[in-house]
Amino acid sequence: MAPVLDPMVGRYVRLDIDGTPHRIYFEEAGQGIPLVCLHTAGADNRQFRHLLADPEITRRYRVLAFDMPWHGKSTPPTGWETTEYRLTTASYTAAIRAFCQAMELDKPVVMGCSIGGRIVLNLAIAHAAEFRALVALEAADFQQPWYDTSWLHRPDVHGGEVCAALISGLIAPQSPPVSRHETLWMYMQGGPGIFKGDLYFYRVDGDLRETVKSIDTGVCPLYLLTGEYDFSCTAEDTLRTAAQIPGAHVQVMKELGHFPMSENPARFREYILPVLERIAAPKG
Repeated sequence: MAPVLDPMVGRYVRLDIDGTPHRIYFEEAGQGIPLVCLHTAGADNRQFRHLLADPEITRRYRVLAFDMPWHGKSTPPTGWETTEYRLTTASYTAAIRAFCQAMELDKPVVMGCSIGGRIVLNLAIAHAAEFRALVALEAADFQQPWYDTSWLHRPDVHGGEVCAALISGLIAPQSPPVSRHETLWMYMQGGPGIFKGDLYFYRVDGDLRETVKSIDTGVCPLYLLTGEYDFSCTAEDTLRTAAQIPGAHVQVMKELGHFPMSENPARFREYILPVLERIAAPKG
């Protein structure tokens, strides 16, 4: 087979997040409406590689997927060895807004999955006017924890392998084996304690049960899509959340689990293309 170059290009941007210097890695492809993609807890932007390489999407969207601080190729800030990583609603929101501002994105669309989906809800609550549309994958205002995070960062346990084991059941059985194992491989490579630190936001700090009802979809359209096989954020969780938000668009995705964009890209494409077409359509 002849060599083939993927269309996405990777770069680093230096920026401050809440006054702390960071060096953030991102990949981008396409032109048009900015579409910022947020990966799941403990993972990185590779989860969105299929969207970045999809000409049907990139002909209308400038797709940007960045690694959150401490994730993937985004190194931790200076002095990280003296602190415990713990993601909060405030720090997560600040990172997203700082990236969008640093890249001078005008009214971007933001799409996030899992913790990325949860923070999208917070963007809709607190910063809706900054965005053209918001897409929350595998998202709800809150989920009851079903796992013991103490296993995720212990000296007697292989952190990467136990993280992959924890999330393996969240992948739908219809997902192609190659995509299933690629999704798991990303989790095996996370930094020590990072998945656990992300889940502090997901389990504790990011409880939005009392605030999602304040979302005004007249300011910024909101789309919620959840896989039917996701037992972390169940379809019922998402439907319950959507019922509190007048005007929210909600859909349960068949034959998909918690990582739709990486576990079964072709199936996910059937659901996300109509959403992106609707967002890109001329208003009026």
